[in-house]
Amino acid sequence: MSRYDKPLTPRQIAATKDEDIDFSDIPELDESFWQQAELVEPDLTDQITLRVKRSVLAYFKAPGKGYQTRINQVLESYVRAQRGLS
Repeated sequence: MSRYDKPLTPRQIAATKDEDIDFSDIPELDESFWQQAELVEPDLTDQITLRVKRSVLAYFKAPGKGYQTRINQVLESYVRAQRGLS
């Protein structure tokens, strides 16, 4: 059985001291990992005004919260396909 019967709350996590964290199941990162590591900058978003058909907006809003993310994912997939990256 693990040390904790249920997940810690954010307050409990914040109160945990570094020396009390068990890292035994996390492998050490050796020099070869860092030689192959690649810096990936986040692709930031810009706030814009975009006109879309009501039916299109209704479709993306229908599943609930996150419609802007869904629209962005579709647009990003299109761009990747056009660039031959998918």
